[in-house]
Amino acid sequence: MQGMLDGLRVIELSHIMAAPTCGLMLSDMGADVIKAERLPNGDDIRHLAPFVDGVSNPFAMMNRNKRGIALNLRTNSGKSVLKKLILGADVFIENYRAGAMEHYGVGYDQVKDGNPKLIYCSVSGYGRTGPFADKGGFDLVAQGMSGLMSITGEGAGRPPVKVGAPVTDITAGTLAAMGILGALVSRGRTGKGQYLDTSLFEAGIMHTYWQSSIYFGSGEVPEAMGSAHPLMAPYQAFPTQDSWINVGSANQGLWEKLVVLIGASELAEDARFSDPNLRRANLVELNEILTTHFKSDTTENWIMRLEEAGIPSGPVLDIAEMSAHPQAVARSMVQEIDQGLRVIGHPVKYRETPAAIRRGAPKLGEHTGDVLSEAGYSIDEIQALAANETVFLAD
Repeated sequence: MQGMLDGLRVIELSHIMAAPTCGLMLSDMGADVIKAERLPNGDDIRHLAPFVDGVSNPFAMMNRNKRGIALNLRTNSGKSVLKKLILGADVFIENYRAGAMEHYGVGYDQVKDGNPKLIYCSVSGYGRTGPFADKGGFDLVAQGMSGLMSITGEGAGRPPVKVGAPVTDITAGTLAAMGILGALVSRGRTGKGQYLDTSLFEAGIMHTYWQSSIYFGSGEVPEAMGSAHPLMAPYQAFPTQDSWINVGSANQGLWEKLVVLIGASELAEDARFSDPNLRRANLVELNEILTTHFKSDTTENWIMRLEEAGIPSGPVLDIAEMSAHPQAVARSMVQEIDQGLRVIGHPVKYRETPAAIRRGAPKLGEHTGDVLSEAGYSIDEIQALAANETVFLAD
């Protein structure tokens, strides 16, 4: 089956994670994503461990399904090749510092007239406007500035903690893919492309919906709460006899079921816990009581009992446990590609036009010859570009 974006040509001039995530999403959906890497070393992530048969698994994770070309963008001929590819593309994605694309001769204003249907997407640290537009972006810094680190961690007075995953990178890339798909719909109506940009900073802010609503509505500045929820309780992780369990007894009906299940029906009449707001206000006392009960049995036994009662719950799995979980397997969320490399599968399932992993990540310059040939370069011209080190041909 063809993917829903079959026939869409995307040029991705990117490195590390944010823009590569965007290209990853589009390529899984069938787009022909051509990853353009700068010579001599290509994307820095190529050189990050662990390696499987000499291939970086982090690089394989972010760049499967893409074709790869390698360009020397320090030369005018290399810049010319890049521009020609962009002028023949549907979409261009980049995540370099402000001004870099203009230096290469492929800023939006430098290419839009030559390709009016082009959808041009920039992913940056803080966006292409505003006082921080020229700053480089890093997930750690973006998590701090977006407010995320102020609400992540064990609690007030404890050191700030970042989300373990590079959540602003991944979210910014996903938002970019969403924006591109929206721009494609608009282009279908108008025939015109457009420029769009998003950032790590905005991606981080987006994750503060609940906490920002609390501040905007009350003036109260939310703080870190460990695994607890800022609006409902109990809704967090509790220690058990042998590990940890997440319990989502968020509304009044589930709360009343929970106290019966744990053998503490009197809590339903306790004035401190009689409604969701009071349970939140008395969370410390509530946690102490519930922890005592949950420590009396194993996680597995609690989950069985909670499921029977219709109370949301689940174990706290590590990455190894997650990747082997029957639900992850059933949803094809861990897949094996070339050379025994394992990657995360596409997170959306499409019945008519399913996403698929069609190829592994490209070697540096693996598809340079093919891509240039498709762009109209002759064999002699491609060999000349390789000879003067404008491009690199993997083979």
